[in-house]
Amino acid sequence: MTEAKIQWIEDNIEQLKSDGLFTTIRTLGSPQGAWLVVDGREVLNFCSNNYLGLANHPRVVEAAKRAIDSYGVGPGAVRTIAGTMDLHVELEKRMAAFKGVEDAITFQSGFTANLGAIPALVGKEDVIYSDELNHASIIDGCRLSRAKTIRYAHCDPEDLRRQIETHKQDGYKRALIISDGVFSMDGDVAPLDKLYDIAREYDYLLMVDDAHGEGVLGKGGRGIVDEFNLHGKVDVEIGTMSKAFGVMGGVAAGKKAIVDWLRQRGRPFLFSSAMTVPDVAACIASIDLLEESNELVNRLWSNARYFKDEMQQLGFDTGASATPITPVMLGEAPLAQRFSRRLYEEGVFGTAIAFPTVPRGKARIRVMISAAHSIDDLDQALTIFKKVGVELGVL
Repeated sequence: MTEAKIQWIEDNIEQLKSDGLFTTIRTLGSPQGAWLVVDGREVLNFCSNNYLGLANHPRVVEAAKRAIDSYGVGPGAVRTIAGTMDLHVELEKRMAAFKGVEDAITFQSGFTANLGAIPALVGKEDVIYSDELNHASIIDGCRLSRAKTIRYAHCDPEDLRRQIETHKQDGYKRALIISDGVFSMDGDVAPLDKLYDIAREYDYLLMVDDAHGEGVLGKGGRGIVDEFNLHGKVDVEIGTMSKAFGVMGGVAAGKKAIVDWLRQRGRPFLFSSAMTVPDVAACIASIDLLEESNELVNRLWSNARYFKDEMQQLGFDTGASATPITPVMLGEAPLAQRFSRRLYEEGVFGTAIAFPTVPRGKARIRVMISAAHSIDDLDQALTIFKKVGVELGVL
């Protein structure tokens, strides 16, 4: 019998199940790649953020192994006490050079980078202007800051300007404009050049979360700031090493004064142990690979264009994506879950995404294309998507 004090949890779980919103988490039994063993079955992988196929790249794996032999595994303490190793310093220098900024600071994840940076830059006397579709880590960072958060319409610089004009006399001490660079569910790109113009006009701080832009946009995957040629103009870039870099960790990069301040006031940096040794070494190896060649980035975009064009010709709605993220729009959550189950049965791992990750009525299969996919992989997936789409009445 369920205890009365948690009955509400049981009731809500049952409601999620009846609404088709309960998430069933599958288990992987193989390294990340174009193919995965999922719940004991080998299937094509279209779920991972492993854009460049680096999560199991031999050089990245070998770098992690060598680092363990030299340094062990864990840092043993927070960075400010005894947990900063020379590998951490090297990664930050390499990341700053890769991004073309003055300095960089690493965190345990992209999520904690936002949780560390936002509250360190604004507080309860300040205001944040945030795109209405920003990632949950930005939303939580804004909440932790206790600053007033004002949302502006998605990728709409004119609405941002209207919101600023409406509130600029409200007596806030400082202001921060925040946007995702690439929006992870729809694959569209923020108008960063226009956001910068507004930030410059009002003398506000500008922050962009480049989690899905690194390794994808810009020269050799240097990200959205490089894509828009705004080096030195965006105050803070937040990034993650868990997607295109294929590893784990987060970064805040930008002006040296801001990074120095985050080393003094970024709470996840101050109060939680650093990235582990193998993660740091693997990230450095990923930067090496990106600096040496554009091949993986070019292959990613070639695969993405091919798959997206073919899906559209089949009649699927792939939304407004301008990046390799390919949302297959299905509408209601129960249909998306049925579609996902049938894909898996036919040999494709494509997870249904629904509320609260996306708004109600906009459930989808989010297809994540990778440089690791071959054209044969993509053609096999297209055949399966067509079969399931016809079967479920989507096509």
